[in-house]
Amino acid sequence: MGTAPDLTEPYDVVVVGGGPAGYPAAVQAARMGARTLLVEKNGSLGGTTTVAGVFTTSLFHAWGRQVIAGIGWDAVTRAVALAGDTLPDFTDWDRPHWKLSVRVTPVIYAAVLDELVSDAGVDVLMHTMLGDVTQDPGGAHLTLCTKEGLVGVRAAMVVDATGDANVVGQAGLPRCQHEELQPGTLMVRLGGYDVDALDLDALDTAYAHAVADGRLRADDFSSADAPLRTLLRNRGLNAIHVTGIKGATSAERTDAEMAGRAALLRILTFLRSQPGLAATTVEWAALETGIRETSTIEGLVTITGEDYASGRLWEDAVSYSYFPIDIHRSDGAGVDFRMLEVGTFPSIPLRALIPAGSERIVVAGRSLSADRVANSAARVQASCMAMGQAVGALAALAGPAGGATRVPVDEVRSAIRADGAIVPGDPGTPHGTAASGGVAIIG
Repeated sequence: MGTAPDLTEPYDVVVVGGGPAGYPAAVQAARMGARTLLVEKNGSLGGTTTVAGVFTTSLFHAWGRQVIAGIGWDAVTRAVALAGDTLPDFTDWDRPHWKLSVRVTPVIYAAVLDELVSDAGVDVLMHTMLGDVTQDPGGAHLTLCTKEGLVGVRAAMVVDATGDANVVGQAGLPRCQHEELQPGTLMVRLGGYDVDALDLDALDTAYAHAVADGRLRADDFSSADAPLRTLLRNRGLNAIHVTGIKGATSAERTDAEMAGRAALLRILTFLRSQPGLAATTVEWAALETGIRETSTIEGLVTITGEDYASGRLWEDAVSYSYFPIDIHRSDGAGVDFRMLEVGTFPSIPLRALIPAGSERIVVAGRSLSADRVANSAARVQASCMAMGQAVGALAALAGPAGGATRVPVDEVRSAIRADGAIVPGDPGTPHGTAASGGVAIIG
């Protein structure tokens, strides 16, 4: 640490975005010998875990079986150990899904990720954003916005792990953006009151009056059923919805950040005016409003909600994903939440991580090619970590091969197995002993 990367020399792989998908991609590529640069807009790696306060890294296990391991799992479990915490009992799987999610202490997790990328030999630039990207048959040229100004970087392969498909969009490749988007959430923790001592019936009445006269907005709350009680019992955590936002552009993210803090002030002002809540405090709040949904790519295949809910085993599957269908309603009125049938193990195909029309840009994370139903589940952190590791291997292999579609999927699988990943269809996996046939990825 402390030495500035030499940006004048070409990189084999440049990863844009150091969140749940980006850091495993960078580490995997570097461990395979690729000269790798990781670009991150914030002051820490970890993305939504460290800056948006979503420190429950759902979900590595399904129905009592581990389905995601490798680089992300190793980082998360090391962070848990360093914090002196313990893992959930994953064998007791018939519990609410959130009780099976691994929780990390964000600052410890961020420090673990610093060590992880440094040990792998990844060059890292934080406080840096993508300014432009152009492609040619031999790779891509990126313009990065650093504190010193604009700098150019050459890369054989680029991994878009921005969560918004920013690289894909700036390269002029097609993206899918829906008019209806899930709300964001500002993660906070409230204190200064005893919920058992409150007159919740009276507070419900006061809440209804406050919504009617405009002091509160009904869509400020993530629960449609007893929203104020839910917020108070949860002490604010994951209970504030930020509706009417988008989040794909700088202007939209600005609106989202300001709207999240405005919602918090509305709620805090109301609570402090109520009996038993005058001393309400904000003990902690995330630095950013968490964004669930912006843009997805048009990939070589698109995962549908039916594919996901049925547990389809794709012929080019490179990772599992497990989470319930989880669509937060755009009007803030609760969540369309659907548990998967017991024994369902969805998989992620490599082709859903390759944008149509590009050989030099690949994608990992929530902007994978999936419809809204599938994306609402596959977007969670553990799934993104697994995708990122697979895409990091693909990127490391694709540079010498001449492009992403020229890499046989079995080469990707072999590479990530060596770093602990669980590959769908392997012996001992939920899908049994499906054969590996060396299937090539074909555009």
